Amino acid sequence: MSEKLKIKVTIGDRVYPLTINNAGEEEGVRKAVKKINDLIKKFEENYEVRDKQDVLAMCALQFASLQEVKTIYNEQDGEEIEEKLTYLNAVLDSHL
Repeated sequence: MSEKLKIKVTIGDRVYPLTINNAGEEEGVRKAVKKINDLIKKFEENYEVRDKQDVLAMCALQFASLQEVKTIYNEQDGEEIEEKLTYLNAVLDSHL
């Protein structure tokens, strides 16, 4: 059984202690933190924001929107693939 790791991450100039399950998870968390901090910096440079909470809300909206768009495209791709497979199956059945 793997031992849990305690790490600290900094998001928007605040430190957050986290407990994670393994080194692989740590890498994912650190990459996510970097993306968040990069997006915070981008929003602060491009928009007049008075409050860090506003920037964090904009970041959350950005990431959630991207996830929803990916989900929609994956569903559409799945339907398209299913239609093509059904067609190929019908073609194969007609030749057998």
